[in-house]
Amino acid sequence: MSYIVLYVVAGYLVLLLGVGAVSKLFFRGTSTDYFVASRTIGPFMLLMSVFGTTMTAFALVGSTGKAYASGIGVYGLMASWSGLIHSACFFLVGLRLWSVGKRFGLVTQCQYFRRRFESQAVGFVLFPILVALIVPYLLIGILGAGAVMEGVTRNMFDGTFEGGALPPWLTGLVICGVVLIYVFSGGVRSTAWANTFQTLVFMVTGIVAFVLIANALGGMQAASEAVVAKAPSRLAREGLIGRWQFFTYLFVPLSVGMFPHLFQHWLTARSARSFRLTVIAHPICIMVVWVPCILIGIWATGTDIKFPPKPNAVLGVMVGRLLQNPWLTGLLIAGILAAIMSSLDSQFMCIGTMFTNDIVLHLAGRDRFTDRQQLWIGRGFVVAIVTLTYLLSLASTRGIFDLAVWCFSGFGGLFPIVLAAVYWRRTTVAGVIASVVVATLLWLWFFHLSDHGGEYLLFKDYFSSETGHDGIMPVAIITLGCAVTLVLVSLLTKPPSEKTLGEFFPS
Repeated sequence: MSYIVLYVVAGYLVLLLGVGAVSKLFFRGTSTDYFVASRTIGPFMLLMSVFGTTMTAFALVGSTGKAYASGIGVYGLMASWSGLIHSACFFLVGLRLWSVGKRFGLVTQCQYFRRRFESQAVGFVLFPILVALIVPYLLIGILGAGAVMEGVTRNMFDGTFEGGALPPWLTGLVICGVVLIYVFSGGVRSTAWANTFQTLVFMVTGIVAFVLIANALGGMQAASEAVVAKAPSRLAREGLIGRWQFFTYLFVPLSVGMFPHLFQHWLTARSARSFRLTVIAHPICIMVVWVPCILIGIWATGTDIKFPPKPNAVLGVMVGRLLQNPWLTGLLIAGILAAIMSSLDSQFMCIGTMFTNDIVLHLAGRDRFTDRQQLWIGRGFVVAIVTLTYLLSLASTRGIFDLAVWCFSGFGGLFPIVLAAVYWRRTTVAGVIASVVVATLLWLWFFHLSDHGGEYLLFKDYFSSETGHDGIMPVAIITLGCAVTLVLVSLLTKPPSEKTLGEFFPS
């Protein structure tokens, strides 16, 4: 493969930094602008930033690798459920949280729960759990970028790097550095601008990659016929994915209701009408991205290409081997990196926001720091978490899809608390804290049983499919355990005052 691929990717990264620099010109110099863009983001940019944030390496690199291993059922497993449930969460939860956040000037989830339940403790309980779940989410992006670049540069650096490919540690270092630069300087406004640009890039390049790879394989029909001949199970709707596993996956997309970075993007909306386009168009955008990636993964099973043992590298290898034009390959790889970085930036930003507002300013007092000092506190923690996440990525060997599912399972398991907070007046702080503890303990136990991040299904002995691979996703038990605990404890304890309930449930 020609070095032109690297030049194109480098050019894209420079262009991205340019977008960040332009967005910085609109920065108003206040902490509100840094954390929530002064709540001025319109419909199209909200759609692009929210969609770009939810489409990680899990959607591109992970879905291709998972489809390579498990077949076409992966689309129904995640894309179909996500398309329906994400939009429902945006409408039922996101819109209400935006309204409350704007009314009270909130910028983080912990601030919302503290005010809703008249409790400081609930924020301290939630903060470490939310941060701990975001870190593996960050790892997904860094690992995905490394896997793609390693696959596409194979044999390019013989004698320089082991295996002749660009090592993941170097790719991760560059990606983290680029994202950190524009997040550090412009905050959420730069993130929204960059996400809009990157989302358009990866949607267009994904379609282009699909068309070019299909043509390289002799067309869609020829590619599918090759799969039928060599790996027919990958085109079967049932078999590699059991029915109970498929059904209980519906709990995974509920995670968007508890994503801290998505909560922050919701708060940037200019008005309630800004949500309309996001609710309607989000499922369509998911289809545009997921269909090509999953088909590429399935078609890979019908080729004679020798893939590395890690499924994360399938997409990069397919692009590198089948597309001999280095300019096109470079553009397509840039599109993949765009999808990855459009999530990393939001996650880095939200952690800085949470640390600044939920810990430092909450404990020390907001009046103790100037507005400028608040910005630098947030920036400092962003640098720290980026460094920590990068170091963790050097030691992680888990598949992106499975790692993502565990991350989403943690957030999804906490979904009952935000749903109840928004709609059930009788919800109490004791119920919330108890349910968070139960959900966390269940997650830790199942994570341990999964060998710390592998695929794991419950009750395998009681369920069976054609391949014997079926069971219940742990997230289903975590979510139900959280919900039952929340209801029971809330009914036995005292709710917030009528004054607070009147603020959150106006007649």
